[in-house]
Amino acid sequence: MNMQSQALATKIHPGSGRIDLSLHANRAVFSELSSTYPLKLLSPHVHDETAIVYMLTYGGGLVGGDEISLVVNVQAGARLVLLSQGSTKIFKTRLGKRLASVDTKESHTSAVSPLYVSLTKQNNRCVIAPRSMLLLLPEPVTCFRDASYNQIQRFDIMADGSAVILDWITSGRISLGEEWVFSRYYSVNEIWHDGKRILKDVMLLDSQELGVQLPERPLRKRLLPYSCYGMLILYGPQVRSVVADITAQYNQISVFKTKSPSPLIWSLSPIDSTEQGVVVRVAGLETETVKSWLRQALLGLEDLVGKDVYRRVFS
Repeated sequence: MNMQSQALATKIHPGSGRIDLSLHANRAVFSELSSTYPLKLLSPHVHDETAIVYMLTYGGGLVGGDEISLVVNVQAGARLVLLSQGSTKIFKTRLGKRLASVDTKESHTSAVSPLYVSLTKQNNRCVIAPRSMLLLLPEPVTCFRDASYNQIQRFDIMADGSAVILDWITSGRISLGEEWVFSRYYSVNEIWHDGKRILKDVMLLDSQELGVQLPERPLRKRLLPYSCYGMLILYGPQVRSVVADITAQYNQISVFKTKSPSPLIWSLSPIDSTEQGVVVRVAGLETETVKSWLRQALLGLEDLVGKDVYRRVFS
């Protein structure tokens, strides 16, 4: 039994989910779609080789101490679009450990403080087979006041598999005066291609100064004026035209000094020398500004997944 099969064969715990999508007679078919509280997976739409799955949480968000673990296997030729219904809300950190969390051996043996175990955690492991494609395009994460969130995502791409991965965060509930007032946000994204790690992106936003010998500044002052930050990964042959379009746009950007912040700024970096993928980083004064830019930048995906599916992504 290989590593992927072993991952899918393990016992499902609270807060766990599994998606196994394959292709039969040119139509996407789920051999497994399962989840346990507080995670819920729903698939309202399958069109030819493309399937949509919504990642939902009971109560509309994750409470301090919730732990989500998702295993995804996209088999050869299939195409999976993973979405969320509304932003992923991370509520205030609480002391203690919730019962609705992944009960692993590490949880019992690690000597950790009550504050640590009450972190909200999400761990996604995705395997993308040859000729298949994963599009992970959720709504942004929104952390409430004093929330702490850890997210670890690993994507194993085989041969000519492709992936589109979006990871973004908002400043919080601005209407309630909560702007960059959460405790901690930690996100790691790793891309492996044929067993070799080709990208590791880490984003840490911490209300503490972390011992750096600089004048103390609240997290809000460090991140303003922008209220939304995002990271977009495009990799593989199926997104080659989208990568070419975004690269052409980036090459036309002129850098000059301005009197006021631009409504939106973005940058682009190649993943490696093979020119199979890029990493795009974007920040905007408003979340809707970033969303509108993403909708336009990724418009080429419409030819892959169809207009109806693409409309659902950025509805």
